[in-house]
Amino acid sequence: MLELLAPAGSMEALQAAVQNGANAVYLGCGQFNARQSAKNFTPQALVEAVKYCHIRGVAVHLTVNTLVSDRECDEAVALIRHAANAGVDAFIVQDLSVAELCKQIAPHIPRHGSTQMTVHSLPGVQFCAGMGMSRVVLSRELNRDEIRYICANSPIEIEVFGHGALCMGYSGQCYLSAAIGGRSGNRGRCAQPCRQSYGYNRWENKYPLSLKDNCTVEFVKELEDMGVASLKLEGRMKRPEYVAAVTGVYRQAIDSGRVTKPMMDQLSTAFNRQGFTNYYAGRTGSHMFGIREDASGNESWYRQMRQTYEATENPLVPVAFEMIVHTGQSILTVTDADGRTCSLQGPAPEPARSLDLTHDALASRLSKTGGTPYICARVRSDIAPGLTLSAAVINGMRRDVLNLLTAQRARRENPTLRRPDKVAHYKGVSESPALTVQVTTKEQLTQKLLDIHPEVLYVPLHILAEDDGLCRKLASKTNVCAVAPRIVHDGELAKFQSDLLAVKSAGIREVLIGNLGLLLPVRECGMHPRGDFGLNLYNSRSVNCARYLQLRSACLSFEMTLPQIRDVSKGVPCELLVYGRLPLMITENCLIRGKTGQCSCHIAAARLTDKTGAEFPIIKDGNTCRSVLLNGKKLYWLDRQDDLRRLGLWATRLLFTTESAKETDRILSAYRDRLPFDPGGCTRGLYLRGVE
Repeated sequence: MLELLAPAGSMEALQAAVQNGANAVYLGCGQFNARQSAKNFTPQALVEAVKYCHIRGVAVHLTVNTLVSDRECDEAVALIRHAANAGVDAFIVQDLSVAELCKQIAPHIPRHGSTQMTVHSLPGVQFCAGMGMSRVVLSRELNRDEIRYICANSPIEIEVFGHGALCMGYSGQCYLSAAIGGRSGNRGRCAQPCRQSYGYNRWENKYPLSLKDNCTVEFVKELEDMGVASLKLEGRMKRPEYVAAVTGVYRQAIDSGRVTKPMMDQLSTAFNRQGFTNYYAGRTGSHMFGIREDASGNESWYRQMRQTYEATENPLVPVAFEMIVHTGQSILTVTDADGRTCSLQGPAPEPARSLDLTHDALASRLSKTGGTPYICARVRSDIAPGLTLSAAVINGMRRDVLNLLTAQRARRENPTLRRPDKVAHYKGVSESPALTVQVTTKEQLTQKLLDIHPEVLYVPLHILAEDDGLCRKLASKTNVCAVAPRIVHDGELAKFQSDLLAVKSAGIREVLIGNLGLLLPVRECGMHPRGDFGLNLYNSRSVNCARYLQLRSACLSFEMTLPQIRDVSKGVPCELLVYGRLPLMITENCLIRGKTGQCSCHIAAARLTDKTGAEFPIIKDGNTCRSVLLNGKKLYWLDRQDDLRRLGLWATRLLFTTESAKETDRILSAYRDRLPFDPGGCTRGLYLRGVE
């Protein structure tokens, strides 16, 4: 059966979800969840929320899907312990360290890989399975064939987003909000800059980053048939009335297999951005974009929605009654679908004066469960002849035995929780960090660059695979590491591995990966992975995870501060980006096609400009049609290499993206001569100010 998983940003929204047919809800408690702007739940409210849901047969998934700093780990541990004691049914995680803490503290509670992990391929799912996760939430960008393939081959459950807001960038790979205002999407603080207006090369009142809301209501039967375990509705920051409306429509669609015009009208009334869209059908382009034009509410509609969860209790839990009525005794037993049983001794029956108590009369009275979470599925009886019980007695026994069942269903177990392992601390390098260099184009492979012999030269895989002569030349002069695209769908894996084998034959043995789903394909080709910034390694436990994953090195998150970088355990050799235009977003929709109307990203260049005049250049992700949005200002730490020397780093990396050959050589000289910082065209990034 397809689980309907609804959002709960507050207790009222949780009630709206449950009363409108959700099988499970997901919610946040405290600061470690990806919707910090939602009301979320206090620790005590979490306990009450779990009780409310469990009484009604609804599961509770707790989101702990943000990056956690070393100083926050103790607080994360306390939250995990409290949630486990409260009886949550699953943890949704992003950070590898949080996944490990959940496993160590409460191994009996399933862990689900968040969409923030950017899992978009079968190898990514297999990685999560190998980490002990029981479910993965796929990236929203997958189409039906890709989802079907993953479901058919996955060793664990698959969850997909069915309805709600679509991020422009791949979740977990967006740093735009952090770079602009210090509010990190990876920390649950996204300011949604993609909903703002931008123009191409100059500001215009257009919205090239604002996607319409996702809607897959017409495909729910197809999703269920292909093996999707859970359909997730987005909306923890939405009003409870929205949650009620959307949950109710999707409940109808799942149960009936039909979608009617009134159902679609209900979704549109709840919220839309000039209509709906989805990646499921496999078409990208300008039709997917829209904005919210009219935010005014229809008060009568809101009242109607509130009545679905405030006015009555919708019976959700089927129960079976069994009653014995013999001389001197009456016993009523109720059993729920999970086998919980409660019995109640009632008053002795009276001799019947006119009519004996019959099974039909008894069943009629026991079936009146209105106002409770229960619906009568079956009544069995053993009634001796010549006896009767008044309606008031039967009704009272029904109420009392159901109260006993409610108390039993709300009862929390006392799980055995463990102490997490003490994090091992590995010291970093004491000497000056080595220099590594990453290029994006052939032109940046200048003679001056080759002459300085960087510790590692990172070159895009497609450049190396397309030019065997260049590949062999570079491999003979320096340590070359092929840069993998961050996004590689299942249909692209064969070409990806073919390119890996081609560069391997030319002498290259290492691959830089920004997604954990590439670990298995890289190793299958007999090559060694290095970890890039896209892995979001943000604390000591996650860096130490890179150690047992046998990464040869790891690029730390550029959302960290210098003290955090200094103090983090260096479980593997760690490097840091110190120069270049930081990649802020990677998109499935080609942003250059959004400008020209046709796919010309192989020849055209473009940049977005916001209201302040800030520019964001656009480049391709490797040799694909996916776009990478870059920061306009260049990260620059070449003049403060002494500060970097004290951080214990193995290497500092120069990242060349839009630079010409001449500019590349100029920056190499600036690195050597430690030229001063230019506040007009450069930024210190987040290393000094950090992120929320």
